[in-house]
Amino acid sequence: MSTTDEIMEISQLLARYAVNMTKGDVDGVVAVFTPDGTYSAFGDKYPLDEFPALVAAAPQGLFMTGTPVVEFTGADTATGSQTLCFVDHATHDMRIGYYSDTYLRTEDGWRLHTRAMTFLRRNGDHDSGIPHAFDRPGA
Repeated sequence: MSTTDEIMEISQLLARYAVNMTKGDVDGVVAVFTPDGTYSAFGDKYPLDEFPALVAAAPQGLFMTGTPVVEFTGADTATGSQTLCFVDHATHDMRIGYYSDTYLRTEDGWRLHTRAMTFLRRNGDHDSGIPHAFDRPGA
């Protein structure tokens, strides 16, 4: 497979993430991760079994993502960044930022292994969100 084909496969993977988040299809979002994948935001790291509750607690809306920047770090590993603009469906308020990712090639193709959100603030700060903005089950 050429590098271009691999970048296209990863780009489609990330498009499925954004479209499934927009549609509220949590199973579709979880499917783009490796089974041991994690999502980081709000000062914490969330395993996939907590992802449905995390998504349920978040506002719903449109996830618009930019073209990812992908760097291959090995035959079956890569890192990347992707910009994000989230528009709340009820208020049309926006949140902007970027994801920092790691990817693994699996038997099912490329998958997200880790995804970390960084928010861009009006004051110019870049941060991962307000710690403990999400009440974790059993926390």
